[in-house]
Amino acid sequence: MVFDKVIHSRRVVLPNGIKEATIFIKNAKIAKITEGGVFNDKNIENVGNAVVMAGLIDPHVHINEPGRTEWEGFDTATRAAAAGGVTSMIEMPLNASPVTTTKAAFDLKIQATEGKLHVNCGFYGGLVPHNFDDLPDLIRSGVFGIKCFLTHSGIDEFPNVTERDLRKAMPLIAKFGLPILAHCEIDSPHTKQIFFQKHPINYLAYLHSRPKTWENRAIELMLRLCEETNCRTHIVHLSSADLISKLKNAKKRLPLTVETTPQYLYFAAEYIPDGKTVYKCAPPIRERANNEKLWAAMADGTLDFVGSDHSPAPPNLKEIASGNLAKAWGGIAGLQFTLPVVWTAAEKHGLAITDMARVLSENPAKFLGLNEKGQIKEGFDADLVVWQPEKTFMVEEKDIQHRHKITPYLGEILRGSVLQTYVGGQLVFDDGLFVGLQKGRVLRREV
Repeated sequence: MVFDKVIHSRRVVLPNGIKEATIFIKNAKIAKITEGGVFNDKNIENVGNAVVMAGLIDPHVHINEPGRTEWEGFDTATRAAAAGGVTSMIEMPLNASPVTTTKAAFDLKIQATEGKLHVNCGFYGGLVPHNFDDLPDLIRSGVFGIKCFLTHSGIDEFPNVTERDLRKAMPLIAKFGLPILAHCEIDSPHTKQIFFQKHPINYLAYLHSRPKTWENRAIELMLRLCEETNCRTHIVHLSSADLISKLKNAKKRLPLTVETTPQYLYFAAEYIPDGKTVYKCAPPIRERANNEKLWAAMADGTLDFVGSDHSPAPPNLKEIASGNLAKAWGGIAGLQFTLPVVWTAAEKHGLAITDMARVLSENPAKFLGLNEKGQIKEGFDADLVVWQPEKTFMVEEKDIQHRHKITPYLGEILRGSVLQTYVGGQLVFDDGLFVGLQKGRVLRREV
């Protein structure tokens, strides 16, 4: 057989561990894998000691096109993804205009991707108070889950749901076998009001304005409803570590999954300067003691995977000049840096390269039902990242592929440099350069 591509490395992350191996690619699939040394063939791409891993799958990205493409769009977002070793991602239903709460809006989203996907991209649908009748057609369109907020989303077109809305929708979502993804905060308007009036630039005041009790209360509600409805329930971007033991026990008997984000694992509230709105997200980045508990939950499998929650905005909406945390858009741009950010912190916590493959590739693929992605196995899609775990680099503005160069990772020295990204066996990103754009495709879940 003549293969389209052959890649050899002394460190390939296989299901049975890290091995010296050669990967043979044909028709966008991994056709064969041989363990051991490389035979002499000039057509082999020998990457030496660099790690070859299944491409990252980011299950939590806001791209904002159509309607708010000046915030971010498919072209810039998927370039950033490719530069970060992300080969597939799933886009959230809000921040674009219209929001993805109907089939018609979903169809507009698909049209907006044409000619702009440099990696693969799928979509979630949204649950809002008045779109229950739209859900069946939206689900049949091929979305990977239904996202909801239990507090104001920041976008008026995407209002939060109540317990009553959830009780109505979750049995329907369960019937289709999809997960409901919940932004877990139930707010107290009084707490918000104090912050907005008195402490607009103080980060710890912002932190206290969205306390762990908000998050805990919402998680408790979702656990009750998960048990009552047997609907697959996913807690997005877990920030509070208070209920980790309860989540761990609940996962033994309920269809429950939990994610966290790079920013909650890498940063700590004690070290965030006042007026630096690039750190603002919701739920907020919490104290180091809390975040250490998230790491323990990552290590023992209570946290299933990491999603970037890439949520960019232009400088004026991010209030970069004023430093006003009360007014600033709450979202962190970091899609491109998930792998090095998580690895930089993970190594210090005793996690291994195989753990990176588990929480950044394998587990997201399983959650999404992408049954031929997320692992380097024969018959699986040839979506690969080649990276050097030992190599350090500083995040510089010139290297950022997001539309706006606004990120709290700017200036950070990270460990784990992405060398190459392959989508369907085709080289997209190579040593800092894009060499094969528009190789991505729209992903749809089969219903």
